[in-house]
Amino acid sequence: MIKKPLIRTMATKDLDRIAEIDTNILGQPRREFWEMKLDLAKKRSPISPMVAEMDGEVVGFIIGEASGWEYALPTHVGWIDTVGVDPAFQRKGIARMLMTEMINYMKKVGVDTIYTFINWRDWSLLQFCDAMGFKRGDMINLELKV
Repeated sequence: MIKKPLIRTMATKDLDRIAEIDTNILGQPRREFWEMKLDLAKKRSPISPMVAEMDGEVVGFIIGEASGWEYALPTHVGWIDTVGVDPAFQRKGIARMLMTEMINYMKKVGVDTIYTFINWRDWSLLQFCDAMGFKRGDMINLELKV
């Protein structure tokens, strides 16, 4: 049985590890992207990003927000932006723990509907979201290649 991680609010000191996890997943470094993304997360929403920590090391993270100004949606809407788990710690329930904690936090601030965007061809992520209770919503994604 895997030891349960500590789920806590993300801190500035976590930036290097989050960028490292992202690099491990995508294969390319994007530290400046994460600096910008975490700065925006602090400014835009009452929802704090969270990390999963084991033995003092961040092994996963989740970023979500509560908003109402985008797409003319009401203020009780939340978004799951990003979930990342170090590949060495994947398939151990960490993403589920992070997602559950984020959902519970969103409920506490009045969110009653949560959206996320995922790649239609990412079968494992589709299965994960289905297991978390997500269903196809009324919004659709449109794209124009130029």
